[in-house]
Amino acid sequence: MPVTSDRSHWDAFWTRDRSLDEIYDNDDRIREEVCRLMDPAGSLVLEVGAATARDSISLASTGAAAVALDYSHEALKLASEASSASGDGIMLVCGDAEALPFRDGCFDLVFHQGVMEHFRDPGPLLDENRRVLRLGGTLLVDVPQSVHVYTLVKKALIAVGGWFAGWETQYTAAGLSRLLRAHGFEPRSVYGRFFSPSLAYRMLREAMLRLGARLPLKPVLVPPVHRLRARLRGRLERSFVGPALGCIVGVFAVREGEAEG
Repeated sequence: MPVTSDRSHWDAFWTRDRSLDEIYDNDDRIREEVCRLMDPAGSLVLEVGAATARDSISLASTGAAAVALDYSHEALKLASEASSASGDGIMLVCGDAEALPFRDGCFDLVFHQGVMEHFRDPGPLLDENRRVLRLGGTLLVDVPQSVHVYTLVKKALIAVGGWFAGWETQYTAAGLSRLLRAHGFEPRSVYGRFFSPSLAYRMLREAMLRLGARLPLKPVLVPPVHRLRARLRGRLERSFVGPALGCIVGVFAVREGEAEG
C-alpha cells in the first residue's frame, strides 16, 4: 500500500505536547513576499491548509480580510488560540482543500505554504484554487525545493516510515511553474528561502527534545555574527540562485482565462 499523507498524520502532529511558541514558524516570509508583490490591505485572502494560521494572522495585520482553512480540528484549535492572542481577527473554516466551501471567483489572493507537497496529484487542489480566485487574482504556492539536503533527509525518513507527514514530494521553480500553467495560471514571480535556524540545528533540537533536553528555538550565540549571517542569507535568497538552491521555493501566479459562468 503506498505511503500517503492524511488527516491522521496531521492530527497526531498538532496534538504533540508543545505550545505555539515551541513550533517553528516561517519567519513571516508569506507576508513579506506578498507585500513585495502587492498591497494586501482590503483584499479577501484564503489560506489553504492553514495549520496554526500564523500567516493569515500576519496578513490580517496589514488590513487583509483573511480566511484560514484546514481539515484538522487539532490544527484549528491552535489557529484559534493564535488568532485570539494576536488580536487580528481571521475566519477559521474546517474544510477539504479539494472541495473548497466557497463560491466561484470570490478571493483576491489564495495561498498555501507547506501543503501542496503532500498531494500525490495536486491537480484537484490547484483547480479548486483557480475556481475560487477572481479573474486576475493571485495564487501563491510555497513548497520544498528539490535541490537541497532537506530532500535527501526526507526521502530517507519516508523510506523507513519515520517522516512526520507520512509522504511528501518537492519541486523545482521551473517544474512548479509548468504545473501552474497547466492548470490555468500564469507565473509572474518566484523566490527562494533558506531555513533559519539551519536544518542541522532543527534536527539536533528535535533529537534533544526526544531525550528530554530543550534547546533554544532560535539561538543567537554571537549577535553580530548572527546579524551578518542573516544579511548574507538575504542577499543569496534575492540573487538569481536563490530559487534554485534554497530549501523553499515560492511562485506567484495569476489566474487567467474567461470569467466563470
